[in-house]
Amino acid sequence: MITITEADVMSDDIRDLVAMHVRFCDGTAPAESCHRLGVEGLAQPDMTVWAAQRDGMVVGIGALKTLKEGMGEIKSMHTRASVRGQGVAQALLHWIIKEARSRGMMALWLETGVHSDFMPARALYERFGFSRSGPFADYTPDPQSVFYTLPLSDERSLL
Repeated sequence: MITITEADVMSDDIRDLVAMHVRFCDGTAPAESCHRLGVEGLAQPDMTVWAAQRDGMVVGIGALKTLKEGMGEIKSMHTRASVRGQGVAQALLHWIIKEARSRGMMALWLETGVHSDFMPARALYERFGFSRSGPFADYTPDPQSVFYTLPLSDERSLL
């Protein structure tokens, strides 16, 4: 069973998973195209980070950044390699969407990579009803990035 709780980004288990996420992302694109956050970026007041746990072990993380009024950005979705394909990312994404709705957000946005290692993530987002969009917030067009949005009135996001 997967349980999801708000995470302390300074705890060792979260710091370790964030470090794995940073290494993963840094191996897929040039530095100027990597938009991943380290622990310091996740520890900001406009960010909420959740941990997915199974049998007491942190197996995934995901974050929600508050953008301007009514908008949110999904950040730092990462699942331990040993449990990929077992529903961890799906559980986190469902949780984040539900939380964004409860905060009154009208839309979610995200940026992910074009590298083939991100193919499962892109497929997951599309299954949840996200559609490709252009850059948002402070992002600029980048051939290494794919941008998605989800209007939260879209019932497909309830998967």
